[in-house]
Amino acid sequence: GLSTAWAAQDAGAYGEEFTEDATYTTFAGTYYSGREDIVRSHAALFDDVLADTRLADRFLELRMLTPEVAVLTTRGDNFEGDEPGELTKVQTYTLVQAGEGWKVASFHNTQRKPVMEQVQFLWMPETRPAAESAED
Repeated sequence: GLSTAWAAQDAGAYGEEFTEDATYTTFAGTYYSGREDIVRSHAALFDDVLADTRLADRFLELRMLTPEVAVLTTRGDNFEGDEPGELTKVQTYTLVQAGEGWKVASFHNTQRKPVMEQVQFLWMPETRPAAESAED
């Protein structure tokens, strides 16, 4: 639902994928609290810097904390055109069961620093996360 709403540039539909009291932290550290704040900010972004973009992601891990609460971690990014480029962000979603589906209760987006990661992995190979493939 998040990807479909984003591709349609529909901030209202995007916001409906979140709980009423959801929190949203951007890669720049901007913190939004509540669905209304998330919708308002994304309406402005879709009208400007995120116009005509779509979402791409690759799942790293899904952890069920309870039958009604899950933590999903992905590599993701937004992109223009037909094919996404490098997925430059780590995204953590806290999901809660809502009826037959799931809603995002909390989202945190972190900008990946691949050069720093590679230096660390070369210097200390044992620090490479199990969730990451050898080619990352």
